[in-house]
Amino acid sequence: MTILDGKALSNKVKEEIKLETQELKKEGIVPGLAVILVGNDPASQTYVASKEKSCIAAGIFSEKITMNEDATEERLLDRIKKLNEDDSIHGILVQLPLPKHINTNKVLETIDPKKDVDGFHVFNVGQLVTGKQSLVPCTPLGVMRILEEYGINPIGMDACVVGVSNIVGKPMMNLLLNARATVTVCHSKTKDLKAHTSKADLLVVGVGIPHMIKPDMVKEGAIVIDVGINRMTWGKYEGKLVGDVDFETVADKCSYITPVPGGVGPMTIAMLLKNTLTAAKMSMK
Repeated sequence: MTILDGKALSNKVKEEIKLETQELKKEGIVPGLAVILVGNDPASQTYVASKEKSCIAAGIFSEKITMNEDATEERLLDRIKKLNEDDSIHGILVQLPLPKHINTNKVLETIDPKKDVDGFHVFNVGQLVTGKQSLVPCTPLGVMRILEEYGINPIGMDACVVGVSNIVGKPMMNLLLNARATVTVCHSKTKDLKAHTSKADLLVVGVGIPHMIKPDMVKEGAIVIDVGINRMTWGKYEGKLVGDVDFETVADKCSYITPVPGGVGPMTIAMLLKNTLTAAKMSMK
């Protein structure tokens, strides 16, 4: 069993991005990322601070824009439109979730697709579905980078994705299909989930249910990618972060497995920087 070390890989990717950024700067291009935070959600504030720190370390210009919880949708959309026109900004990210009075879809679709470093705009979703070049959601893109790093080629594999979110499940499905895997997509309401997961050569799980995947649901020698991250409030894991896979009992059955924390999580910010760099390069064409 090999543990897929996302933390070490993220540091490697960030160093690669730093070097590429230095080369871009020689051509007069400084990659720029604007992050908009609406409200005072503690988790969102932590994520934004981490993104800002990573940008600075990679030599990417970072602009943080904060708005009060009661900021109007119109004000947010106006700010995005100004960023769309700002040549110094190559990537725009609106931290989710947004306050309930703001239409998230409307906000995401206002971002210029060429600056949509989250990969959530319908244009980029369509590009991904049809196998064309696009900005891809960071977490599933990070999963593909992990597979590449460890020499795991999904071509011909029976893959099972558990989770159907626009952020992870659906783009993960499309990335694996584009890589010529045979993909089954399940979710928390799937009848007899075990029947699907236990056949998978490659199992990717991201539903937000702690320890949902047990040993009898995993094929011997499977590759298991755990995208879930849950902070436990009870039992022997109280206060700890755990995944959707019961790592302690499942790991011995796997050929490869990601830990939580330290697996997919660190790759998300690394891929955000990569998307920002990609967007900056696209602006030169």
